[in-house]
Amino acid sequence: MNTVTADKKPRLTTSAMIASIASEGQRVKAAPFGKALVEYAASRPHVVGLTADLAKYTDLHLFAQAYPERFFQMGMAEQLLMGAAGGLAKEGLVPFATTYAVFGTRRAYDFIHQVIAEENLNVKICCALPGLTTGYGPSHQATEDLAMMRAVPGLTVVDPCDALDIEQAVPQIAEHKGPVYMRLLRGSVPLVLDEVEGYRFELGKAKMLREGADVLVISSGILTMRALEVAKDLAADNIGVAVLHCPTIKPLDEAAIVEAVRYQHRLVVVAENHSVVGGLGEAVASALLRNRVQPARFELAGLPDAFLDAGALPTLHERYGISREALTSRIKRWLG
Repeated sequence: MNTVTADKKPRLTTSAMIASIASEGQRVKAAPFGKALVEYAASRPHVVGLTADLAKYTDLHLFAQAYPERFFQMGMAEQLLMGAAGGLAKEGLVPFATTYAVFGTRRAYDFIHQVIAEENLNVKICCALPGLTTGYGPSHQATEDLAMMRAVPGLTVVDPCDALDIEQAVPQIAEHKGPVYMRLLRGSVPLVLDEVEGYRFELGKAKMLREGADVLVISSGILTMRALEVAKDLAADNIGVAVLHCPTIKPLDEAAIVEAVRYQHRLVVVAENHSVVGGLGEAVASALLRNRVQPARFELAGLPDAFLDAGALPTLHERYGISREALTSRIKRWLG
């Protein structure tokens, strides 16, 4: 696996609004989605790629370069993108449709719902800039995409943590029969899960990445990366933090969640790069309630139910409580 180290960022500038989510000195891998899709499609001519004028910014340009006859540029028309993907799926192809999460969900929701999901078509929707991974304000921050996509019947929803998760998820969502919405990390993507012994992405499965007696963090996406960092920091204070990674939001691995919470007297924190409304936190709370499992204490470490500010990403992550330092402080406060 070819990796590099994230560049040092001595000061914050306007470019920090679209900066890599990798911490200084963290290992990263370039364009894991694009590379994985090119590799998977090499022997599968039925796989096609579509985008809404964002191939370069979703790493689909690698697919376009490798298979130009299988690449479709739909322009800035997300409804057309989803409609065309549905039509191609009806002809037996497996379309991967990419755009930004705000445009794919908010602008094209009805087309995903009616054209793709209602007919259970084999379309894979992969959307970049999920949650608070851009500083360009509410027009580009998809802080409610999971809530919208979870509500669509029959739609599988995936929120990968890092480059390894994405690489392993691509072939699995391609093989899955039915529509999939996957949050997409693009560009220089952090690489952390290769350090967890035996980790493998499995569609529909949650994975316990580490054990701890005091706190259980249930997380998805980049907040799993943050949770692992926080666990290391709190270990220095003799606070044991377990991390349960849930890369599949729907269907949720309720059995793994119930097993991790039941009979364990520890603080349960659900950490996610999404609004506290309608995301992983509420899904976990519902699962625990329906299974009659009561944690010692339950807290949500997500984004607020608000239109978030524009600005440099490190500043915004600290402001909204999902940076390494902020999440550590929140957990300490909840522990009392």
